[in-house]
Amino acid sequence: MTDHLNDGLWAWKQSENNNRMIALQRAAFADRPVRLAYFGGSAFRITTPSGLTLMIDPWRNPPWGTWNWYLCEFPEVEVDIGLSTHAHFDHDCLHRLHASTLLDRLVGRYEFADVTITGIADKHVSDTSHANVDWAGLTRKLTPMETLPPNNWRSFDNTLLLIETGGLRILHWGDNRPDPPPEVWERLGQVDVALLPIDGSQHVLGYEQVEAIRGRLRPKVIVPHHYFIWNVTHRASTLGPPSKWMARQSNAVWTDDSEITLERDWVMQSTDLALCFGDRVQFDPPDPAYASNRHDGA
Repeated sequence: MTDHLNDGLWAWKQSENNNRMIALQRAAFADRPVRLAYFGGSAFRITTPSGLTLMIDPWRNPPWGTWNWYLCEFPEVEVDIGLSTHAHFDHDCLHRLHASTLLDRLVGRYEFADVTITGIADKHVSDTSHANVDWAGLTRKLTPMETLPPNNWRSFDNTLLLIETGGLRILHWGDNRPDPPPEVWERLGQVDVALLPIDGSQHVLGYEQVEAIRGRLRPKVIVPHHYFIWNVTHRASTLGPPSKWMARQSNAVWTDDSEITLERDWVMQSTDLALCFGDRVQFDPPDPAYASNRHDGA
């Protein structure tokens, strides 16, 4: 596997340019639906009605090199805007993107073409006593890293990303703590589509915490991410598949593809819909010879 750890930003080598952004600066707003594509991990590509593309939280393997989370590198995708919610390896691989604009841990408001992105600063989850593996507690015991707010290290900050486009309010939770202060909830308001880290090991959010978040945000649709995919994610990640949580939902749908259309009327008419991509990702994963890595258990 090629090591891009020390490459840094390599946009100066990229043959693409920002002609699309120049065109989008003067483009009229289009009357088309929003599209959502899943790339495994917590990575999603959102395509706005105008055709503007945003990639959130591309992933890479841990930089210390002793073990891996992923069976492959993140694809070198061309997008208009790349975003990262926080400085953890499974969310911050912005240098793999062929992007005109990079918004790393955005705090504040960004507007361009037919999208408004609001970054709300908060904190990464630091209490993982609910998870199968208390990895945050182990981090405090085994390393000098401080994970507890307010004096946590940078990697235990998190930015909640609220994307408004096509008449929809889409929230990417990143790995945020489940109990942000009141002013954060006020800034978020009600969202239409919530992209939440949900997996069978309850690595980031416990199932009860997911329900509490649902009660505050009242989303029409919840889309899980940050879960185990048999031909993308190593078992060493300790993540589980989303199947157990999906089985608990009264209104659960598995997608037929790795990219879906979010028709606004359909979203608004949905009620407590749990919509999951499962192992469908918008790139070619490794050869099925990795099937021995499969983990179908809930």
